[in-house]
Amino acid sequence: MPDRKPVRFTRHAEDAILERELDRAWIESTVAEPEWVEGDPRRAGVERRFRRIPEFGGRVLRVACVETEQDIRVLTVFFDRNAREPT
Repeated sequence: MPDRKPVRFTRHAEDAILERELDRAWIESTVAEPEWVEGDPRRAGVERRFRRIPEFGGRVLRVACVETEQDIRVLTVFFDRNAREPT
């Protein structure tokens, strides 16, 4: 299995994690193994990665990130009440 890229957090993402009391393990699993991925319609190169979090009542975590050859930079993270898996 190839090594995973390092996950880095912007100041905004760090603030959101603290403010929303989010578990970094949830974020890292969403980044590494999302249930689905969408491009951000307003920001080229930004992906929205989604995953249900059973420990949080099955709510959907959205992680906006940019992946480069070196790392994955998390821009923001939050539980998205309106997220719907594409069919």
